[in-house]
Amino acid sequence: MIIIYNKKGYFILLVGICITIILLVLPTTDKEEKVNLWLTTANQQNLLTEQEPIIFDDIKATDDPVIQVDPNVEFQTMAGFGAAVTGSSAYLINHQLNSEKKDVLLQDLFSSNGIHMSYIRHTIGASDFSVDHEGNPASYTYNDIDTGTDYYLDHFSIEKDKDVIRLIQDIRSLNKEIGILGTPWTAPAWMKYNNQQLNGSYLNYQEQRVYETYADYFVKYIKAYADKDIPIDAITIQNEPEHTSESYPTMSMSAKEQTMFIKNYLGPAFSQNQIPTKVLAYDHNWENGIDYAKTVFNDEETSKYTSGIAFHCYEGQPETMTKVHEQFPGKDIYLTECSGGDWSPDFGNNLSWYMSNLIIGGPRNWARAVLLWNIALDNNGGPTNGGCTDCRGVVTIDRETGEVTKNSEYYALGHASKFVELGAVRISTSHYKGRIETVGYKNPDDSIVLISANTSADSQSFQVNFQGKSFTYTLEPNSTVTFKW
Repeated sequence: MIIIYNKKGYFILLVGICITIILLVLPTTDKEEKVNLWLTTANQQNLLTEQEPIIFDDIKATDDPVIQVDPNVEFQTMAGFGAAVTGSSAYLINHQLNSEKKDVLLQDLFSSNGIHMSYIRHTIGASDFSVDHEGNPASYTYNDIDTGTDYYLDHFSIEKDKDVIRLIQDIRSLNKEIGILGTPWTAPAWMKYNNQQLNGSYLNYQEQRVYETYADYFVKYIKAYADKDIPIDAITIQNEPEHTSESYPTMSMSAKEQTMFIKNYLGPAFSQNQIPTKVLAYDHNWENGIDYAKTVFNDEETSKYTSGIAFHCYEGQPETMTKVHEQFPGKDIYLTECSGGDWSPDFGNNLSWYMSNLIIGGPRNWARAVLLWNIALDNNGGPTNGGCTDCRGVVTIDRETGEVTKNSEYYALGHASKFVELGAVRISTSHYKGRIETVGYKNPDDSIVLISANTSADSQSFQVNFQGKSFTYTLEPNSTVTFKW
């Protein structure tokens, strides 16, 4: 304390003494000492419920599993977590909820007060979850004509996406930085080999103008959405290109054909029109992804235009993504679709599976984004357009009451999306498969996020070590906790 002797000397002395006393009695703090945490348990007694903070302590010897968190070992930068704004989801949210309930739901899904989803997917045209403005099943593309061809795309229109566009605009009003990925289920029927058929088949490979026009179709779509203030961050070329159905819009596209289309048509069209949207290959199950990736990325010209590859969860294992990364480390990996449904009704089992395979298993296997399927479905798993009849959305909207139920998908996503910020980097964390499974992140503000899931049938205690300090925690079976400090 410095004492200045003047007419106010005694006052300065008194103030100095007071400040000294205050500083002495205030507790010392360390920004790394307090750990905040949010818990979801299998019995649903805790649903992303904030718990009392834990205080870091000195590292102790322990027989429990030790989770070593090392922020100096970095992996991929994350693009986000979220789900799909399908036509069915958009219809339910826009038309089955009054304005107040819609606002509450969008806040719960996309604001920082909710789970703050940061990436969404939408269908370029119709999918197996598409409806018209009356809620009836509807199959369409952006360039449907009754007869003939339209190589100049004179009939191109995104008008039938009106509900989807409206909802995405509402979402962007809450989060302008949200990432958006577009995926087609089919090209216009007149471009396909059997003509006038949206369900199944493939592009008319005998007509070069089809490929030229289909590339222009993607360009027009991206520009049309940009005109609606909806920037498209990335596209995939074809949803599930190794599967077709006579029941809903689908189209096959082999790896060889996709390679040729990107190299000779789509890539040059994007370059000529200065389209910055990323192009992702495949967009199908883990099981066959390696061979598809090899075909696309081993072609030098195609690889130049292709940012990465997208996967679904329905067959195979997430470790496939690591194998692709090891062979093509410069390519991004996105996990773009996974749906729960009535076939698996148990909350705790669902939570554990999602954490192990998607929320934790996805990023640990190099996924930059993790997306579930429908954001919202009704209490009958619809409205559907010829596809899955027992799928479950992130939330369920009761068609009669307008009541919204948050499903296990909501809480699984929330354990990541609420805390992992745009630009976060995955960091090294110890991992005990089948016991305490983990993934960690360093946010742009240097805060640390650690997601831990107990995927075993017994309670698990573990110790978390970080930069010379530690804390311990016990997690119930099939339960998940997110720590942030």
